[in-house]
Amino acid sequence: MPRPTAHRPRSRSRRITTTAATTLALLAPLVTSAPATAAPTAADAPTSAACRDVPWMDRTRTPEQRAAALLAASSQHQKYRWLVEQPANSPQQTDFQGVRYPAQLPCTPTVVYTDGPEGVRNVTGVTAFPAAIAAASTWDEQLVYDKHVAQADEAFGKGKNVILAPGLSGGRTPLAGRTPEYLGEDPVLSGVLGAAGVRGIEAEGRVLADLKHYVANEQELDREESSSNVDERTLRQVYDLPFEIAVRRGDPESVMCSFNQVNGVYACEDERLNTVLKDEFGMRGYVVSDFGSVHSTAASLMNGLDQELNRPVWFTPYLLDEALTRGQITQARIDEAATRVVTAYIRGGLFDNPLPARPRADVSPRAHTEIARRTAEQGSVLLANDGILPLRPERGQKIAVVGATASTRDTDGLSAADACGMPLPERFGGNSTMACENLVAADTALRDRARQEGASVTFTDGTDLEAAAAAAADADVTVVFGYQRAGEFADVPDLRLNGNGDALIDAVAGANPNTVVVLQTGTAVEMPWLPDVRAVLETWYAGEQQGPAIASLLFGDVNPSGKLPMTFPKSLADTPTNTPEQYPGVFADGSTERPEGSTEIRQVDYSEGLQVGHRWYEAQGIEPLFPFGHGLSYTSFAYGPLEVVPAPTGAQDGVTLRFSLRNTGEVDGTEVAQAYLSLPDAAGEPFRRLVGWQRVALDAGEERTVEIALSAADVADLHLLEHFDVRTGTWVTTPGTHRVDVGGSLRTSTSAEFELR
Repeated sequence: MPRPTAHRPRSRSRRITTTAATTLALLAPLVTSAPATAAPTAADAPTSAACRDVPWMDRTRTPEQRAAALLAASSQHQKYRWLVEQPANSPQQTDFQGVRYPAQLPCTPTVVYTDGPEGVRNVTGVTAFPAAIAAASTWDEQLVYDKHVAQADEAFGKGKNVILAPGLSGGRTPLAGRTPEYLGEDPVLSGVLGAAGVRGIEAEGRVLADLKHYVANEQELDREESSSNVDERTLRQVYDLPFEIAVRRGDPESVMCSFNQVNGVYACEDERLNTVLKDEFGMRGYVVSDFGSVHSTAASLMNGLDQELNRPVWFTPYLLDEALTRGQITQARIDEAATRVVTAYIRGGLFDNPLPARPRADVSPRAHTEIARRTAEQGSVLLANDGILPLRPERGQKIAVVGATASTRDTDGLSAADACGMPLPERFGGNSTMACENLVAADTALRDRARQEGASVTFTDGTDLEAAAAAAADADVTVVFGYQRAGEFADVPDLRLNGNGDALIDAVAGANPNTVVVLQTGTAVEMPWLPDVRAVLETWYAGEQQGPAIASLLFGDVNPSGKLPMTFPKSLADTPTNTPEQYPGVFADGSTERPEGSTEIRQVDYSEGLQVGHRWYEAQGIEPLFPFGHGLSYTSFAYGPLEVVPAPTGAQDGVTLRFSLRNTGEVDGTEVAQAYLSLPDAAGEPFRRLVGWQRVALDAGEERTVEIALSAADVADLHLLEHFDVRTGTWVTTPGTHRVDVGGSLRTSTSAEFELR
């Protein structure tokens, strides 16, 4: 799997091995080098003339040396500032809702965090990119990287230099509200794409990525009052693994710990932050909490939390002084936490690239719009098609477009803006996480495109089923839009379309046999109407370029190439979390409803173990509606015999999967060839795992030898041939026969075997 090359090469270092206090003592003489006549004031920006001779602004020194110099010159309470977001990032402010600090040392940067899984949120003048689940559907590392480079550029232009993204999840249940913010249900796919996103954000050296939310944060319901109870092997292979890959391959400057408990311990005070995330994965940046996810001073700090998000609550100077006096925390750990934050800020370019004095009004150039459109096109998945697509209307034919989310017109508060990004509760402004002011809706784009063929388009909002059926009956082809709103703060109650969508599709399909469905959802949906329609295109939340992307795909100007990064089940009953104990979790009395006024922790049993996502359906022999990796094209592809070269002899050997791929159709197209591995039975995994993929563009009739190269580093970092042994606490290889299958989805076409000793 080739990886995009970051613009800024970055070396890897393991966790600090000497104490931060020792490092500060060794480097303390550096602070004496600034001449008294050039003493800067607290108001001086890092790049001002007064800061040139300040040792922590000396670019000839390493980030570690610069951070040590700054902290050696700091008072204890100036060090404390780095342990909380607001004091760390607003150096001239001293009062934070009644919590006071001394002024920060001069020549330190203003830092502004922004949320942003899909784009720079809650501001205007930015590009509304498609949701992360759509980006995952591209299976395209380079495109994901390019999108995040563009997003970081826009964030900086808007006066923001830390992006709380990318987001990773295990994809345990499709009901999870934040499914559209994440990169799917497979740990290798989401980890690799997450790493590409991190590298993209940090590529230009002036914006930091914050990888979130670590770990097992799999539902919005009681997300702050629930415990994810999961065995260690599952935790390592399903929930840790995407973070491990993204840390090793992306080198993020920060990671966010999550709201929930893990096996009864809050994630932000879990020793795994030190022992697994920092020591084992090699995360050299800082750990920041989610908003309100800190519940202690000593336990959080000593177990690896470096910075409390937002204002000081648990990491106030008073509480830190008190814990230090009582011996509950150590000076070395305070220094280490501050060092991690400052070093990350310096290494990531925040000290040397101050934010613009005035944010720009518009930071969305045409190049970024093109990235948004390509992501929407490549991330849309053609789920079903009996040949009606691509549309080839004759002159004078009528196309009926039905559904409120197909138009920018407001229909009872609903429009295409509701399919642009994730929903935002009214208390945060309502509608969408993205402003979407440059939104081009599907009805406009389809009308413009149909006009080129001499066809016409009519629009009906779908609120009146009889009117919708009449419009469909009067058309040659009907394109009906179904939507579902999923986002932060609430899980979805079921896998059905919102707004009476299933009834609308039934009515339209009953009136016109030539019905095409366009889905705008954030997760999987059931499709009771599937036998009655001729094609289904899943576009997710496709951002501001949703209309042009949908038009280009439906008319065949772009050949669909998206592949599902999550399984679509036939029904909610088929999903892995199908008991109350598994989801939503239960209380002590066995009920799923929280007792009134109770602060009891909801217990969520991850008893499905490793069988999450596509692994569940395969192990249980359950046929999904559409399998993981599925996605159709307007052409067809044939796979030739698979060869494993050279056959590995150990778990750390590289291997190349070689096979022929032929475009057997009449149009050019791109196939995402996917490789899945079966471990020997003794490994205890009755399912296959994704180990690699390759996007291959082929002209009509073209045949090519394709190689999915799994380097030794891929095999080692991604644990492709290993499973986690809880007895030894290590990753191990099971000797015996390993089988590799390759194809265009989990339903593969060609296979080969090799032996590991």
